[in-house]
Amino acid sequence: MNANASTDLAFPGRDKLIAAVDTALAGHDEHAVTSALRNSMCTLIRDRDVHLPDCVFDPIDDHYARRELYRSAEHGYSVVAMTWAPGQGTPIHDHCGLWCVEGVWNGELEITQYELLERDGDRFRFRAAGGMHAGPGSAGSLIPPHEYHTITNASDDKVAISLHIYKAPMENCSKFEPQTDEWFLRVDSTLQTDNAPA
Repeated sequence: MNANASTDLAFPGRDKLIAAVDTALAGHDEHAVTSALRNSMCTLIRDRDVHLPDCVFDPIDDHYARRELYRSAEHGYSVVAMTWAPGQGTPIHDHCGLWCVEGVWNGELEITQYELLERDGDRFRFRAAGGMHAGPGSAGSLIPPHEYHTITNASDDKVAISLHIYKAPMENCSKFEPQTDEWFLRVDSTLQTDNAPA
């Protein structure tokens, strides 16, 4: 894994995907931008002209894969494909203050949102505030401060692929380790990306 891997991969429909994201960014606030991106994401997932690179369909045994497909020099956003082998998932985590739109490209994912109830230094008290079973073609968004969530591929035998568009490259986040009752300990984490062949 490479903490600073940044790739601009060629793949069928790449220009269409970038144009859709650039157009959505014309919105005047984060709610308008993420709403437009959710709609665009759902359209792109169903678009037969758009095919993600072959590498994103290859899971990695010991962690879910994060492969950056594109980083916009003009607008600053980052497009990351994640590959989830059966049973792989995240702990509760935040997005370091960045909005994000996430769409399920292939397979199915379980997403659980968490509400922050209380904070005591690096100790946070969360309660599950709803979840969703997301299948291919579905998309959602996270806008801070409502960004705490988990993602899991609950399938026993199928790989899942999701596409994530971040306001800026997300290279750090906070993860939350369970303590007692509803309390979790915040741990700062450096996010790495997996190398993708050019």
